[in-house]
Amino acid sequence: MQPPLLFVYLPQVPSDFRLKSEQRKAAAMSTIKFCRECNNILYPKEDRENRTLLFACRNCDHQEVSDSNLVYRNVVDHAAGEFTQVLYEDVASDPTLPRTKSVRCSACGHGEAVFFQVSVQTFSLLQFVQGSDTDDSR
Repeated sequence: MQPPLLFVYLPQVPSDFRLKSEQRKAAAMSTIKFCRECNNILYPKEDRENRTLLFACRNCDHQEVSDSNLVYRNVVDHAAGEFTQVLYEDVASDPTLPRTKSVRCSACGHGEAVFFQVSVQTFSLLQFVQGSDTDDSR
């Protein structure tokens, strides 16, 4: 079975891209924490009486005090409005996106594609993603 073809413009990430030391430090601070007792995920929880942040297990009631007030961190490392790389690996199987049968793949002849529009200020791009021709779920 051939993988689905993607009719998508994806800018390449520079090969010299490396996380900066402060980004690595922030990423380490905001990693998922696991329970020491049962290895399930610890979820953030507020201790209102002591005004502290806890991480609590929903399975065994284990709790531990957080060493930081950081629960989640999203580092955006690009200028506003810049078209950044997005991976569209599962787009062809997304049932919420519109589909068209008016586009035919020149490589395999498959006649159905998922489409969506990406707009960044003055730049607009209509994306077509074709699913596998053996996929009967559509």
